[in-house]
Amino acid sequence: MREYTNFNLTKLCSAKDIQAGNSRRSPDVKAGFLEVPALPEGSQGRDFLCEQDPLPPEEPSPRPRQLRIAVRSREKMADPWQECMDYAVTLARRAGEMIREALQNEMNVMIKSSPADLVTVTDQNVEKMLLSSIKEKYPSHSFIGEESVAAGEKTVFTDKPTWIIDPIDGTTNFVHRFPFVAVSIGFVVNKQMEFGVVYSCVEDKMYTGRKGKGAFCNGQKLRVSQQEDITKALLVTELGSSRKPETLRIVLSNMEKLCSLPIHGIRSVGTAAVNMCLVATGGADAYYEMGIHCWDMAGAGVIVTEAGGVLMDVTGGPFDLMSRRIIAANNKALAERIAKEIEIIPLQRDDES
Repeated sequence: MREYTNFNLTKLCSAKDIQAGNSRRSPDVKAGFLEVPALPEGSQGRDFLCEQDPLPPEEPSPRPRQLRIAVRSREKMADPWQECMDYAVTLARRAGEMIREALQNEMNVMIKSSPADLVTVTDQNVEKMLLSSIKEKYPSHSFIGEESVAAGEKTVFTDKPTWIIDPIDGTTNFVHRFPFVAVSIGFVVNKQMEFGVVYSCVEDKMYTGRKGKGAFCNGQKLRVSQQEDITKALLVTELGSSRKPETLRIVLSNMEKLCSLPIHGIRSVGTAAVNMCLVATGGADAYYEMGIHCWDMAGAGVIVTEAGGVLMDVTGGPFDLMSRRIIAANNKALAERIAKEIEIIPLQRDDES
């Protein structure tokens, strides 16, 4: 449609101007604009003002519901595990509600492998809820749960789609109401991590990572730090639950070696999953630990890598989910530097227990 201009201003004739027929001036045209010439008798405003024929009508579009179904079908074909991830987020929130409610009540605390390795009825109830819900929806999938293994089940790790669950990562924090308690859900296919969900439920922070699709916290994209100088790094690690004198000696010696490089500092949050997520956020530059389990690492591992970080064995070799040891760092150079310094604690693998 032609525009009438003056003083570098523009205004289109309105629909009511066109309907007015031979009016000499649009009622909406302000002072300073050129007058619209009178229309020839019998002509239509549209014919006079348009320089080309109107565009042909568009093909009718599919109905909205049909379109949504088609889009969802394509998405499922491109990413067969997205539905599983969405369900994992829903279950993690449900588990978080159970944990927050339990924090208001007295706790029945039990000891597992050592006086520092604790379990509560809430750990067990949350895992039962998670496993029963997943088994009902995905009966052909496999499962590894911390409390199930503690109760005597074997850790069977196959190529099948496998859910690896820690119902409360940070049970000691939970017992003391120290506000870093997480639900960790990892999903592994062909022994490769596909997605992870870590819900730090007291903070109400939902960390998610999907292979090839990035890592997020409450919808905000995550990115690891860019620090490459170990002497300017902030690390996270834990003392661990073992109180054997030789194990404690190695743990403390490793911390001393790293602090003497020197580094900026070492922090301990009390949950492996949240420690790893802190690396994904860039809040810490690297995390290392020995003596943890696959359910501590499976949820957060893909969150770290999708945020641009790396996973490595403490020997400097490839990461092994069943090895019970890990370095999760912002980059390979920092991970290798940590591996060079630390002494190894001999451990039985998860898949050999």
